Amino acid sequence: MAQEAGMFTVQQTIGSVLCCKCGVPMAPNAANMCVKCLRSEIDITEGLQKHVIIIHCPECDTYLQPPRTWIKAKLESKELLTFCVKRLKNLNKIHLVHAEFIWTEPHSKRIKVRLRVQKEVLNGAILEQAYTVEYVVQDQMCESCTRVQANPDQWVAAVQLRQHVSHRRTFFYLEQLILKHDAAVRAIRIKQMDQGVDFFFANRSHAVKFVEFLGKVAPIKSRHDKQLVSHDTKSNNYNYKYTFSVEICPICREDLICLPPKVAVSLGNLGPLVICTKVSNTIALLDIFTLRHCFMDADQYWRTAFKSLLSSRQIMEYIVLDVEPVSSEINVGGSKYVLADAQVARVADFGKNDTLFTVRTHLGHILNPGDYAIGYDLYRANSNDIELDKYKGLVIPDVILIKKSYEEKRQKKRGKPRAWKLKSLNMEVEDSAKATDEEKRSSEYEQFLRDLEENPDMRFNISLYQNKEYQPSEMASMTDEEDVPSIPLEELLADLDLSEEEAQNDSMNE
Repeated sequence: MAQEAGMFTVQQTIGSVLCCKCGVPMAPNAANMCVKCLRSEIDITEGLQKHVIIIHCPECDTYLQPPRTWIKAKLESKELLTFCVKRLKNLNKIHLVHAEFIWTEPHSKRIKVRLRVQKEVLNGAILEQAYTVEYVVQDQMCESCTRVQANPDQWVAAVQLRQHVSHRRTFFYLEQLILKHDAAVRAIRIKQMDQGVDFFFANRSHAVKFVEFLGKVAPIKSRHDKQLVSHDTKSNNYNYKYTFSVEICPICREDLICLPPKVAVSLGNLGPLVICTKVSNTIALLDIFTLRHCFMDADQYWRTAFKSLLSSRQIMEYIVLDVEPVSSEINVGGSKYVLADAQVARVADFGKNDTLFTVRTHLGHILNPGDYAIGYDLYRANSNDIELDKYKGLVIPDVILIKKSYEEKRQKKRGKPRAWKLKSLNMEVEDSAKATDEEKRSSEYEQFLRDLEENPDMRFNISLYQNKEYQPSEMASMTDEEDVPSIPLEELLADLDLSEEEAQNDSMNE
């Protein structure tokens, strides 16, 4: 400002003084000593801990925060760094500026942290210094892991998860949700039963938290009970075993439902014949003849519980001969549908007789003449449904189509591995569950994998991993790849194996 106004300014110079110890010119400070002399005279890290012993549980990968708290943290994570810094004593006498890990071998049982601290020294001068703290990791199992190792059957709380349907596709989906959110990480034992899965926990709070998680991802109802195990009359201590019975509603995706009259009225005269399009903590229902839809939460369903008219195990394959759209494309609950009139014939009867069906379908946007579709054959179905008999004069269609079928195109790829894979829980199998047909279980799991490929909404909350054994074939037809639904590579996660990485690092070091 002064130069622009043409005024005379005096150029300022920064003075320097000589260090009182070594005589080196330096910028003046309160101690009149250079940094080297200050560090040689004063050590601000004196009295601070340089070696600390921390307790680690190798079973559950937790660290002991005295006196009895166990903290779960991974190597070189923010949680572990915070835990290590809090274990240091007398750190409140100085100012911590920065902290970071120094890499060590994972099997060395040593964790090194570099700290940079500041402290006010002679006559108000501030000195900054860096030093390293070495943490020695000692393995010692926590109380819960010790009890489990002593007696694996010594559980405190059990969650019995059940669904009264003829397939396990719901449990396959729940297994992936549990894996992604680590909901069963506290379970000491998981056992597969005939119509469900049992989860055993060492603490009642862990079981309660798991039941709360199930209520957020599925329409359930639960009840709990407890049984007295032991009682100490002197200290008045009671030991109980808690059991949580959780039932998932028997309505599954793609089921055909006949709504009870009271439920249909409460939903705005929906249906009464509807299909279930999605099951989460709510049930999504769609009227395929009007494209009206609604959502039912768990409380609404269990107040007036109803069952499916036909399930996915009673489907039949049809061939589409003609499709004529009736309405324009409509977005219903995030999915797009087009009402259309289609002429179909059963694949089993095709070429044997001339039985044709004209049906109203919501799949007009994806069905073309010559395609295959899956649906319910109400023409020959023998359904003894009480709710269906309550509707007088109800016209029941001969066929209700559910989805497009890619079975013929998948026959060409049968036996070939997929480019992706799923992880699974470490479950024990009960004898009664082993007695069930293994072929049935494998076919249901294969159908679940196909549903993931066809429905992007299903795999939204699921972790898919790259299959290292997959090798794309050069002879594969590009048209077949495009016609059959598949999962894009962008949605796949890398399946990391720490043992393989350590072997690679060792070979590189050699």
